[in-house]
Amino acid sequence: MIEVVPKMAKLSVPSAFDGLGFDTVVDSVIAEMQNLYWEDSIPWVVGYSGGKDSTATLQLVWRALLDMHPNKRHKPVHVISTDTLVENPVVATWVNHSLERIAKSAQDQELPIKAHRLTPEITDTFWVNLIGKGYPAPRPKFRWCTDRMKINPSNRFIRSVVRSDGEAIVVLGTRKAESRARRSRMAEMETHRVRDLLVPNASLPNSLVYTPISTWNNDDVWLFLMQIANPWGNDNKDLLTMYSGASPDGECPLVIDTSTPSCGDSRFGCWTCTLVDKDKSMSAMIQNDVEKEWMLPLLEIRNALDLVDDRHLRDFRRMNGKVQLFKNAPIPGPYTQDSREMWLGMVLEAQTWIRRNGPEGIQDIALISLDELHEIRRIWVYEKHEIEDNLPEIYRKVTGDEFPGMALDDHLPLGKTEMRILRSLCQNDRLHYELIRELLDIERNYRGMSRRSGLYASLDDAFVRHFYEDEEDATVRARNLSVAKQVAANREVESVKINLAQYEEVIKTESDL
Repeated sequence: MIEVVPKMAKLSVPSAFDGLGFDTVVDSVIAEMQNLYWEDSIPWVVGYSGGKDSTATLQLVWRALLDMHPNKRHKPVHVISTDTLVENPVVATWVNHSLERIAKSAQDQELPIKAHRLTPEITDTFWVNLIGKGYPAPRPKFRWCTDRMKINPSNRFIRSVVRSDGEAIVVLGTRKAESRARRSRMAEMETHRVRDLLVPNASLPNSLVYTPISTWNNDDVWLFLMQIANPWGNDNKDLLTMYSGASPDGECPLVIDTSTPSCGDSRFGCWTCTLVDKDKSMSAMIQNDVEKEWMLPLLEIRNALDLVDDRHLRDFRRMNGKVQLFKNAPIPGPYTQDSREMWLGMVLEAQTWIRRNGPEGIQDIALISLDELHEIRRIWVYEKHEIEDNLPEIYRKVTGDEFPGMALDDHLPLGKTEMRILRSLCQNDRLHYELIRELLDIERNYRGMSRRSGLYASLDDAFVRHFYEDEEDATVRARNLSVAKQVAANREVESVKINLAQYEEVIKTESDL
């Protein structure tokens, strides 16, 4: 049986079952869990990603509870799974079905287990930030997605448990054999234990972390899953098949702090992830299973996002409108309006194609939700002053359906026709056009106010963002400003040196006297 298990270990770690044997070790872990459960009334929060490690951990917790007398199951066990809304669709479907089975089976077996599917706030989703606000695709030095989409939802839930019960014990399937960095991190945390088996969660006060399979290697996990039937009705052989057809490295863990890697190379995770060189898991799924070819449009979007140089898609100004230089060239800012509209069209095209051509069971797939589309539309019109309101038209052209949303504001100053005329009058000068458009929108915003506090600041900000002739003019001005600041700084240093020399001369004179 072990011979067919994917070899995923990065470290040479002996089996946790050596010596005592499989049954004894498993029974020992279950007894350990039961004793820890009975010690206090602190609720448990079990991280579940649907992968092998979290599945093994939850199965152990499940069996520990099942073997107890019902009267001793005195506190809740919350099973949480974070859906970033851009998870690999195959894995996301597996996890969602698993959570439904967990909830039903726990109820049928009278266990105090509650399943929770967590999602980011609408303002924190991937597409709202990338298409709406214009954030560039994540990079190692600008990993804006992890906090918003993974850490915040799980931490928000754990904090709610802490507020309700005072403390929480977080049960995770992390293992030292996953990587050298993980082993070093876990060993360091063990030196801070406040109770036997429990270490404090550095990022969440009043929460403790318990890792029951920390010493297991990969083969131990698979052996356990193949030997012990899944208690909520999943078939662990299907999980093994999913791994065999996709990633050779493992699942994307529950992320509760920045010390936990987001997903790592070739792990299951977000299909949009540009933090790795290549989405090996999705590529392998498509290559190994002809029925997974419907995911090709997703892979194409992911690869389109992952450009070495995407300056042609981004503004030369930062998000605040200022120009910042690096090696005398502007640091690119957010995606331009044209780029954001292009990304929206690509996502809607992929979603429409999959719904029409994909296999049974995914016709209702939502690569981007209506809630996200409404928020993106709001950001474009009200925050970025793109009063053309192009999103409904893009939606209609791509999907063939009318956008299911009402007009944002009946009092927008001008419509699409007027904006086309304005752009023509500006002779397609983008900065000039954007300035006039923003000024018109500012006037609309303040027109109905009895007290127009902030009007002049808004007008000033608009001129600061758009007064450049073009990128070259902005670059020259930024260089001149940088030189002026350096000259001023040098003069200040020289002034300090002169004053210091004069002071030293006075002290010397007084000393001679």
